[in-house]
Order: sequence, then structure tokens, then C-alpha cells
Amino acid sequence: MGGVRTALYNFLFARKHGGQFLLRIEDTDQTRYVPGAEQYIKESLEWCGLVPDESPWVGGPDGPYRQSDRKPLYKQYADELVGNDKAYYAFDTPEELDAMRARLQAAGVAAPAYNAVTREHMKNSLTLSSDEVKERLARGDQYVIRLKVPRQAEVRFEDIIRGWVVVHSANIDDKVLFKSDGMPTYHLANIVDDHLMRITHVIRGEEWLPSAPVHVLIYEAFGWERPAFAHLPLILKPDGNGKLSKRDGDRLGFPVFSLDWMDPTTGEKSSGYREKGYYPEAFINMLALLGWNPGTDQEIMSLDELIQLFDLSRVHKGGAKFDPEKTKWFNQQYLRMQPDAELGAQLRKLLKAQGVDTTDERATRAAALLKERATFPIDMLEGTYLFTSGSPLNGSADAEAELKKRWKPEVAPAIEAFIVAIDAAQASEAGHFETAFNAVLAEKGLKIGQVMPLYRLFVAGRMQGPGMFDVSALLGKEEVITRLQAGLALCSAWA
Repeated sequence: MGGVRTALYNFLFARKHGGQFLLRIEDTDQTRYVPGAEQYIKESLEWCGLVPDESPWVGGPDGPYRQSDRKPLYKQYADELVGNDKAYYAFDTPEELDAMRARLQAAGVAAPAYNAVTREHMKNSLTLSSDEVKERLARGDQYVIRLKVPRQAEVRFEDIIRGWVVVHSANIDDKVLFKSDGMPTYHLANIVDDHLMRITHVIRGEEWLPSAPVHVLIYEAFGWERPAFAHLPLILKPDGNGKLSKRDGDRLGFPVFSLDWMDPTTGEKSSGYREKGYYPEAFINMLALLGWNPGTDQEIMSLDELIQLFDLSRVHKGGAKFDPEKTKWFNQQYLRMQPDAELGAQLRKLLKAQGVDTTDERATRAAALLKERATFPIDMLEGTYLFTSGSPLNGSADAEAELKKRWKPEVAPAIEAFIVAIDAAQASEAGHFETAFNAVLAEKGLKIGQVMPLYRLFVAGRMQGPGMFDVSALLGKEEVITRLQAGLALCSAWA
């Protein structure tokens, strides 16, 4: 979900300013490659309506857009940095690196690092003679290329969201830029690709903030103009205690991913927002406000409105607490905004899966009644009683238990009089049922609270739902009479 929000903010910013939204697959670390992940990213963004202007799937003038396909071009840039004394070859073996860390830990160094101090005691092109370096390279010794971080310097840059960030170079280690397997690291590939693809703004998660000073140094080492940086706040757990994770969603029963996803490494399947019945527009609306506010009290916004209102200066610095109940509220609002005919089509499909068939017209009328209590389309199945015949009390222990609590024999004459009144009516509109009901109450001297619960239980089989006069109009007077009579017969048997 955090990745989708990052994509969303990039998309909104690009659209607002007439720019291009690029998607690049950064797969330089082949040990972390997950089959199907790229397709998952593509489908997730398409479901959200966030289609990149340039990507591996649509192409573009600066392709290829997979870093693994760009592998041949990175070495020349790493060599350029070495040639300009901005980077160096390091021949240290894993055992030698472990020994260095152990020595530093023994000396009381809390976070051992390969940096401006320790590099002077390691096997690299800064400590070895040029002849030995050439000899090692010629015989094919394994090496990495590391950034040569200045020993005494301040790295400064202005983040659009966080303001000025200042880090002393003593706190930056000599990051590996090019690995022994011939692949660049994220740090080198990211900067080279951003430069070649003419990226003007890098909007990414807060977890990349510690890497930003390294990237600033790499830009400076090349002599390139760097893009503007904006580091987004974390998405926090509902209780605000730590970063939201997939495990939190599984534990608390809400989605964290956008789509149904089978993790091939664990075999675990995660059901996402699409599968849970969320509308993509509701998901995007919720996600946009998770760490950003438009400066008004407006909460429901279309994608076009989000584009017009979006401003990075209104992105929060602090973490954004995820609220799954608020997310449901957004979906509820968007469901209510759907045309009745569209909701009717969804309801008819759901009913068909339950073995209940109906017409488009009837499903549309029912959806218009049911949508006010629904959060997801599947919630409208609560109204299945609108499409069946006979008493909804049959076989419903809960409904019968509720009926036993509310049944009063003295109300039976009012129900009987109501049956007679609606049977005599010439039509089955909601107004006819309401008129007949009110007339019976007046005639019998009863209050609505004495009769309406029984009317609702007899006809709908539940205490909650749409207005009973509208329900009755949809069912028709013959079906309503049948259900009222069945309800009376059931209650009379208890007497």
C-alpha cells in the first residue's frame, strides 16, 4: 500500500505540473527477485487508474525501463568515477570484511563501517600500488567499486517536505556502487538512470531518506544537476505504533495489498482491496489523504480534483496512521454514488451466484433501497428476501427469537386490518402501504412502535433494512399479504 501511495503522489504531481510519470523496474539485486512481482505492480497500478507515461510495458524515449536490461551501460559510469578519483576498487574478501568489523566492535565501535578511516587499512586501490591494482584486475581478482566519500565535509540538500537536511560525511560509509557480479547497486543505477531519463523530482518513501546524502554525493561526483527530493512519511499501524505491514493486515482483518497476491516464496495468499469489494476510486481517495491534506475539509475527491489540489508542501512530515474503518467509510460513500442501474447489475450477478434469478429492473429498484446500508456490493445480499417468495421467518432462528420478544397478541387485529386494507387497495405503491398502515394505527389507537417491528419481521425477517413501505412496494401486495398471514399464523401457534 505504501508503494501505491508513492506512485499516486508521483502521478498527481506529474499531472498537475504537466510532466511525465515514469515507472522503472529496479531489479539490480537479483537475490531479491520474486517471480510475478512485476506483473503484480502493473495490475495494481492499472486497477488504481495510475497508468505511467513511460514504463517497461508502454515503452518510451528513454528505455529500456528495467535496470537488468540496462546492465551494460552502468560499468562505464562506475569507471568514470574511478578515473576521476571519486570512487575506487576494493578487493577485500568477505572474511577480511568480517575481520574488520570484528576489530572495530572489539574497539567499542557500535556501527562498524567501511569509510574514510577504515578504508586506509583495507585492500583497495587507495592503499595498494597502481601496479598491484593493475595486476589484480588483469588476473581477474574479484572486486567491487566503492564511492569515495570525502573525509571532512557536510552534505546538504533541501527536501521539499522536510526542509534542509544536513549530514556530516563521517556518518556516511563508502557505499558499494558496482558489485562483483557485474551488476550496479541501487545507488549507482538509480542516479545514472534518473540523470539519463531527465528525472526532475524524486518522490519516494521516508525509508530512503538515509540514502539521500549518498545520492547527493554521487550527483556531485559526476558533476550532474540533481533532482528535487521529497521523502514521504511512513504509513503507520492503526494504533500508530510502528510501520504498517502485511502482517498487521492479516492480524486485524484488513487488506494491505491492492490485489490478490500469491507470494511464491511463502505460498501465502493475500486478498486485496479489489477482492474485498473496494472501488478503486475509493481506495485512491483514501490513500491520497493518508499523509496529505488539501487544506480544506473536503474528503471525497475525484482523481481530477486530487490532481488540481495536490501540493507537496501539504504532505505531513510525521507518519500517517492508517484507519481501516475510515477506509470502509470511503468505500461506502463511493458505493452510494454509483448509478442504481450499475449497482443493480452488480446485485443481480451476486444473486445469480446464490442461485437467485431476477430482472435488471427489479435488481435496480432493490439496489436503490439497499445501498444506504451497504459498504460493499456484497452487503446488498442482505436484501435477498426481496427476491424470494414466502415467509422469511422460515428456518431463521434469530428472526423467530426476535419475534418472540416483540409479539403481543393484542396487535394481531391491527395486522389483520392492515391485510384487509392493502388487499382492497388498487395499487402497490409505497404511498398506498403507508396510507393503509397509518389509517390502521389511528383506527386501533396504537403507536407505530407497537406494530412496525412486527410488520418488518413478518415481511423482511429482520429488524434493520430499508423503509418497509418501499420494501412492500417492491414485493407487491400479494407477496406482502402472504408474509403477513404466515407471520400471524406462526405467532398464533405460540399462544
